[in-house]
Amino acid sequence: MYPGKFYFEESNFKLIDNDTFDTLREMEEKSFDMIFADPPYFLSSNGITCSGGKMVSVNKGNWDKSLSISEKHKFNRDWIKECYRILKDNGTIWISGTLHNIYSIGMALEEEGFKIINNITWQKTNPPPNLACKTFTHSTETILWARKDLPKVKYKFNYQLMKELNDNKQMKDVWSTSLTKPSEKKNGKHPTQKPLELLERIILASTNEEDLILDPFCGSSTTGIAAKKLNRNFIGIDNSKEYLDLSIKRFQEIVEG
Repeated sequence: MYPGKFYFEESNFKLIDNDTFDTLREMEEKSFDMIFADPPYFLSSNGITCSGGKMVSVNKGNWDKSLSISEKHKFNRDWIKECYRILKDNGTIWISGTLHNIYSIGMALEEEGFKIINNITWQKTNPPPNLACKTFTHSTETILWARKDLPKVKYKFNYQLMKELNDNKQMKDVWSTSLTKPSEKKNGKHPTQKPLELLERIILASTNEEDLILDPFCGSSTTGIAAKKLNRNFIGIDNSKEYLDLSIKRFQEIVEG
């Protein structure tokens, strides 16, 4: 699975402190049942946004600095190519993004041998206002769900469960939730932290208990927390000890109940 040393390892929850690309290249072929990725959106360009009713900088860190179109697309093709190699043939990959990177990701998926299953629109019920007043309020993100483009290979989709969770009606590809709740940030927060509810639905839709899930840009490990709660195995990669330590605090809170 992974020949290196884990930054944190306890039962079915493991964290790796390393460069994502270096780590992916070391992982075993066809070892993961599902991958969820929330890669850099490359938005840190010295603009402003609104957070908690206050005007703040959009800059999140060096990992999110703006790149040229060609640099951005090469970045996406490189990590997606490695994900194809380590994903099981019947596994699926979910990738979250905004207009700033999702079109490159969609193209990169197809170029690297994936077929897109769904284009999920995550509608935020309480988005921050647009301070510049020059565009419509940005209130959605896109999550692409894809499988390997292989003939006669069935991917995992728990259709009946999704239907049951939706009042026994087919679940649509528009999902509405609030932004990440304050209760999910009490140990600290990541600037692009996703709601736990969102990751729980993704995991329930496309994995079974004890499956192995990877998040190559795990941040504060919402994917891992959801996986732990749902009895899945998780490996997360990040090169920030600050966010890995936050991940550990969140995990320990779940374990201690």
